[in-house]
Amino acid sequence: MTDREIQAKLAELDRILNDLETRMDPHRVWTLLAEISGKGQASRAGA
Repeated sequence: MTDREIQAKLAELDRILNDLETRMDPHRVWTLLAEISGKGQASRAGA
């Protein structure tokens, strides 16, 4: 994952967690965290 992709995911995560007008989506939060931490890439590589 490139730095640009990581920054975009962090921005989306920040928006979900801090923007009062954005609906909280726990599944998306956990998905973003897994992708950012690299676990999302490892599971896709094995698939």
